Amino acid sequence: MPATLGVLGGMGPAATAEFLRLLALRVPARSDQEHPRIVLLSEPSIPDRTEALLAGDDTPLRPIRDGLRTLVSWGADLLAVPCNTAHAYVDRVSAQLPVPLVHIVDATLRMARLASPPGAWLTATTGTVASGLYQERAAGLGYPLLVPDEAEQHRIHHAASLVKANRTDEGGEVFASAVAALWQRDPRPVVTACTELPIAYAAAGLPPEAAVSSLDALATACADELYRAATPLRIAV
Repeated sequence: MPATLGVLGGMGPAATAEFLRLLALRVPARSDQEHPRIVLLSEPSIPDRTEALLAGDDTPLRPIRDGLRTLVSWGADLLAVPCNTAHAYVDRVSAQLPVPLVHIVDATLRMARLASPPGAWLTATTGTVASGLYQERAAGLGYPLLVPDEAEQHRIHHAASLVKANRTDEGGEVFASAVAALWQRDPRPVVTACTELPIAYAAAGLPPEAAVSSLDALATACADELYRAATPLRIAV
């Protein structure tokens, strides 16, 4: 049987639901019984990650750490957090955890390098961009990652906020305008490195082949790890 996956979600709820949907599609299951056991802690009360990062505030750190530890206590052998910005805090506690965590940034860059070897645009929350989560890892891989200018970044972050507010159609319109501006400068695919942005991208009706979804990348990486071995995983991902 595959290992038990622990998911720390609620950042935001729509993105967590979409991650679980994609995971169900990516696992090699032919029946209910062949799907992985998942324990979910959806904790929307975790303080806003972008606001905290921009203010130099650690308030999200403790609930993220405690949430991951709770999932381990519930029997999780493998952990996932379907929120990119949260990984600025996840990176500070992952070494303290007794089980491995599938890192959304690593998974997304792995998919991006396969989908678009010449490089891609980074579309993410302002907190994720400011943290350097993607830029530093991409630089270490020698992968060109283009960063939007300030006006484009404002629209991209706003699109994610609209999805969180259940205004998905509006979020799609705002994101479409931002992506159009990026493609006027350079027609490379976009990496939707905020888990609300794949939802906005789909709502915008933009071409699926021109984006790399961090939600899909995380779901694919989790499926790969869960079915790689029949025994619980204990090595870092």
